[in-house]
Amino acid sequence: MKKRRPAAKRKSKKVAFRWPDLILAILLITLVSVQMIKWLDHHAQETPKVEQTSQTKSRQAFIKQLVPSAQKQQRQYHVFASITLAQASLESDWGTSELSQKYHNLFGIKSSDPNSPLLTTKEYVNGQWITVKARFAAYNNYDESISAHTQLFVSGTGWDSGHYQAVINAENYQEAARALQSKGYATDPDYAQKLIDLIKEYHLDQYDL
Repeated sequence: MKKRRPAAKRKSKKVAFRWPDLILAILLITLVSVQMIKWLDHHAQETPKVEQTSQTKSRQAFIKQLVPSAQKQQRQYHVFASITLAQASLESDWGTSELSQKYHNLFGIKSSDPNSPLLTTKEYVNGQWITVKARFAAYNNYDESISAHTQLFVSGTGWDSGHYQAVINAENYQEAARALQSKGYATDPDYAQKLIDLIKEYHLDQYDL
Protein backbone atom coordinates (compact mmCIF):
# COMPACT_ATOMS: atom_id res chain seq x y z
CA MET A 1 0.00 0.00 0.00
CA LYS A 2 1.35 3.35 -1.05
CA LYS A 3 1.63 5.99 1.55
CA ARG A 4 0.04 9.32 0.72
CA ARG A 5 2.36 12.16 0.75
CA PRO A 6 1.28 14.94 3.01
CA ALA A 7 -0.26 17.83 1.13
CA ALA A 8 2.14 20.58 0.53
CA LYS A 9 1.54 23.62 2.63
CA ARG A 10 0.31 26.57 0.62
CA LYS A 11 2.62 29.41 0.80
CA SER A 12 0.81 32.71 1.54
CA LYS A 13 1.83 35.57 -0.64
CA LYS A 14 2.75 38.64 1.28
CA VAL A 15 1.95 41.96 -0.34
CA ALA A 16 4.83 44.27 0.01
CA PHE A 17 3.93 47.58 1.67
CA ARG A 18 4.94 50.52 -0.48
CA TRP A 19 5.14 53.98 1.02
CA PRO A 20 5.08 55.78 -2.35
CA ASP A 21 1.68 54.25 -3.17
CA LEU A 22 0.25 55.39 0.16
CA ILE A 23 1.61 58.90 -0.25
CA LEU A 24 0.19 59.09 -3.79
CA ALA A 25 -3.24 57.97 -2.57
CA ILE A 26 -3.21 60.58 0.19
CA LEU A 27 -2.22 63.28 -2.28
CA LEU A 28 -5.04 62.31 -4.65
CA ILE A 29 -7.62 62.32 -1.86
CA THR A 30 -6.37 65.71 -0.65
CA LEU A 31 -6.50 67.17 -4.17
CA VAL A 32 -10.06 65.95 -4.73
CA SER A 33 -11.13 67.28 -1.34
CA VAL A 34 -9.63 70.70 -2.02
CA GLN A 35 -11.34 70.91 -5.41
CA MET A 36 -14.65 69.86 -3.89
CA ILE A 37 -14.37 72.53 -1.17
CA LYS A 38 -13.58 75.18 -3.80
CA TRP A 39 -16.59 74.14 -5.88
CA LEU A 40 -18.92 74.21 -2.89
CA ASP A 41 -17.61 77.60 -1.80
CA HIS A 42 -18.01 79.03 -5.32
CA HIS A 43 -21.53 77.64 -5.56
CA ALA A 44 -22.44 79.13 -2.17
CA GLN A 45 -21.17 82.54 -3.30
CA GLU A 46 -22.96 82.42 -6.64
CA THR A 47 -26.39 81.59 -5.18
CA PRO A 48 -26.77 84.86 -3.22
CA LYS A 49 -25.59 86.79 -6.30
CA VAL A 50 -28.31 85.22 -8.42
CA GLU A 51 -30.92 85.94 -5.75
CA GLN A 52 -29.67 89.51 -5.38
CA THR A 53 -29.80 90.08 -9.15
CA SER A 54 -33.35 88.75 -9.28
CA GLN A 55 -34.38 90.99 -6.38
CA THR A 56 -32.79 94.05 -7.98
CA LYS A 57 -34.59 93.43 -11.28
CA SER A 58 -37.88 92.98 -9.46
CA ARG A 59 -37.43 96.24 -7.57
CA GLN A 60 -36.44 98.15 -10.68
CA ALA A 61 -39.53 96.84 -12.48
CA PHE A 62 -41.68 98.00 -9.57
CA ILE A 63 -40.13 101.47 -9.70
CA LYS A 64 -40.56 101.86 -13.45
CA GLN A 65 -44.19 100.87 -13.12
CA LEU A 66 -44.78 103.89 -10.89
CA VAL A 67 -42.59 106.46 -12.66
CA PRO A 68 -45.27 107.91 -15.01
CA SER A 69 -47.70 108.55 -12.14
CA ALA A 70 -44.99 109.97 -9.89
CA GLN A 71 -43.80 112.35 -12.59
CA LYS A 72 -47.37 113.42 -13.35
CA GLN A 73 -47.82 114.46 -9.71
CA GLN A 74 -44.53 116.35 -9.76
CA ARG A 75 -45.59 118.31 -12.84
CA GLN A 76 -48.88 119.29 -11.24
CA TYR A 77 -47.95 119.78 -7.58
CA HIS A 78 -44.15 119.85 -7.31
CA VAL A 79 -43.84 116.72 -5.16
CA PHE A 80 -40.51 115.19 -6.17
CA ALA A 81 -40.98 111.96 -8.12
CA SER A 82 -38.01 110.49 -6.22
CA ILE A 83 -39.80 111.10 -2.91
CA THR A 84 -42.99 109.47 -4.19
CA LEU A 85 -41.07 106.45 -5.49
CA ALA A 86 -38.98 106.07 -2.33
CA GLN A 87 -42.01 106.31 -0.07
CA ALA A 88 -43.96 103.82 -2.19
CA SER A 89 -41.03 101.36 -2.12
CA LEU A 90 -40.44 101.70 1.61
CA GLU A 91 -44.06 101.72 2.74
CA SER A 92 -45.19 98.81 0.54
CA ASP A 93 -41.98 96.75 0.82
CA TRP A 94 -41.54 97.09 -2.94
CA GLY A 95 -45.15 96.23 -3.68
CA THR A 96 -45.12 92.95 -1.75
CA SER A 97 -47.17 94.00 1.28
CA GLU A 98 -50.72 92.76 1.69
CA LEU A 99 -51.98 96.34 1.70
CA SER A 100 -50.38 97.16 -1.64
CA GLN A 101 -51.18 93.87 -3.36
CA LYS A 102 -54.81 93.53 -2.29
CA TYR A 103 -55.83 97.16 -1.93
CA HIS A 104 -53.30 99.09 -4.07
CA ASN A 105 -52.42 101.22 -1.04
CA LEU A 106 -48.74 101.99 -1.50
CA PHE A 107 -48.26 104.50 1.30
CA GLY A 108 -50.11 103.07 4.26
CA ILE A 109 -52.71 105.82 4.15
CA LYS A 110 -55.32 105.18 6.82
CA SER A 111 -59.07 105.56 6.55
CA SER A 112 -61.89 106.49 8.92
CA ASP A 113 -64.40 104.48 6.86
CA PRO A 114 -65.68 101.61 9.07
CA ASN A 115 -65.92 99.41 5.97
CA SER A 116 -62.29 99.89 4.98
CA PRO A 117 -59.77 97.04 5.46
CA LEU A 118 -58.63 96.41 9.03
CA LEU A 119 -54.98 95.34 9.09
CA THR A 120 -52.08 95.15 11.52
CA THR A 121 -49.23 97.62 11.28
CA LYS A 122 -46.14 98.61 13.24
CA GLU A 123 -45.77 102.06 14.78
CA TYR A 124 -43.00 103.66 16.78
CA VAL A 125 -44.50 104.82 20.07
CA ASN A 126 -42.66 106.02 23.20
CA GLY A 127 -39.31 104.85 21.93
CA GLN A 128 -40.31 101.36 20.83
CA TRP A 129 -42.03 99.55 17.97
CA ILE A 130 -45.51 98.20 18.70
CA THR A 131 -48.05 96.30 16.59
CA VAL A 132 -51.49 97.86 16.26
CA LYS A 133 -54.63 97.34 14.19
CA ALA A 134 -55.88 100.15 11.96
CA ARG A 135 -58.17 100.74 8.99
CA PHE A 136 -56.57 101.63 5.69
CA ALA A 137 -57.76 103.18 2.45
CA ALA A 138 -58.35 100.92 -0.55
CA TYR A 139 -57.81 101.97 -4.18
CA ASN A 140 -58.57 100.50 -7.58
CA ASN A 141 -55.02 100.89 -8.84
CA TYR A 142 -51.62 102.38 -8.03
CA ASP A 143 -52.40 105.62 -9.88
CA GLU A 144 -55.23 106.35 -7.45
CA SER A 145 -52.96 105.61 -4.51
CA ILE A 146 -50.24 107.97 -5.76
CA SER A 147 -52.79 110.70 -6.48
CA ALA A 148 -54.28 110.39 -2.96
CA HIS A 149 -50.78 110.50 -1.49
CA THR A 150 -50.05 113.78 -3.29
CA GLN A 151 -53.38 115.28 -2.28
CA LEU A 152 -52.48 114.66 1.35
CA PHE A 153 -49.51 116.98 0.88
CA VAL A 154 -51.56 119.51 -1.08
CA SER A 155 -54.57 119.63 1.24
CA GLY A 156 -52.78 119.01 4.50
CA THR A 157 -54.45 117.59 7.58
CA GLY A 158 -57.84 118.25 9.13
CA TRP A 159 -56.25 120.61 11.65
CA ASP A 160 -53.70 122.27 9.34
CA SER A 161 -54.27 122.71 5.60
CA GLY A 162 -50.67 123.79 5.10
CA HIS A 163 -49.14 121.04 7.23
CA TYR A 164 -47.06 119.54 4.39
CA GLN A 165 -46.36 122.75 2.48
CA ALA A 166 -42.66 122.41 3.26
CA VAL A 167 -42.61 119.13 1.33
CA ILE A 168 -44.11 120.81 -1.74
CA ASN A 169 -41.82 123.85 -1.44
CA ALA A 170 -38.64 121.78 -0.96
CA GLU A 171 -35.78 122.56 -3.34
CA ASN A 172 -34.41 118.99 -3.41
CA TYR A 173 -35.37 115.51 -2.31
CA GLN A 174 -33.21 115.63 0.84
CA GLU A 175 -35.06 118.71 2.03
CA ALA A 176 -38.40 117.13 1.18
CA ALA A 177 -37.53 113.94 3.09
CA ARG A 178 -36.57 115.87 6.21
CA ALA A 179 -39.72 117.99 5.95
CA LEU A 180 -41.79 114.79 5.93
CA GLN A 181 -40.17 113.64 9.14
CA SER A 182 -40.37 116.99 10.88
CA LYS A 183 -44.10 117.14 10.11
CA GLY A 184 -44.68 113.70 11.59
CA TYR A 185 -45.61 111.86 8.41
CA ALA A 186 -44.24 108.63 9.89
CA THR A 187 -43.46 107.49 13.43
CA ASP A 188 -40.12 105.94 12.41
CA PRO A 189 -37.34 108.22 13.75
CA ASP A 190 -35.10 107.18 10.84
CA TYR A 191 -37.75 107.74 8.17
CA ALA A 192 -36.08 110.66 6.37
CA GLN A 193 -32.70 108.94 6.20
CA LYS A 194 -34.25 105.73 4.91
CA LEU A 195 -35.88 107.66 2.07
CA ILE A 196 -32.63 109.45 1.23
CA ASP A 197 -30.68 106.16 1.27
CA LEU A 198 -33.22 104.51 -1.04
CA ILE A 199 -33.09 107.40 -3.49
CA LYS A 200 -29.30 107.24 -3.59
CA GLU A 201 -29.08 103.45 -3.86
CA TYR A 202 -31.57 103.16 -6.71
CA HIS A 203 -30.80 106.56 -8.31
CA LEU A 204 -34.43 107.60 -8.01
CA ASP A 205 -33.51 111.26 -8.45
CA GLN A 206 -33.00 110.53 -12.15
CA TYR A 207 -36.79 110.61 -12.45
CA ASP A 208 -37.13 114.07 -10.94
CA LEU A 209 -38.23 116.68 -13.47
